[in-house]
Amino acid sequence: MPCQELVEVVSAYLDGSLGAADRERLEAHLELCDPCVRYIEQLRETIALSGQVRAEDLPPEARAELLHLFRDWRAA
Repeated sequence: MPCQELVEVVSAYLDGSLGAADRERLEAHLELCDPCVRYIEQLRETIALSGQVRAEDLPPEARAELLHLFRDWRAA
């Protein structure tokens, strides 16, 4: 699996929804690619830290902007 493909499927990998064959390919890639290992470690840390932020902790404007950005990203 090339690095670019890993970036495209990393969310599914981290949430456990990536298929077994692709998961094996991704994990084989990680055995050979330290930059991708660091990338996934950074994502895990970001997820852990952002998981401590509740929607109600955000100002309404920030929450609306984040939702707008996420919807645009998903639509692309």
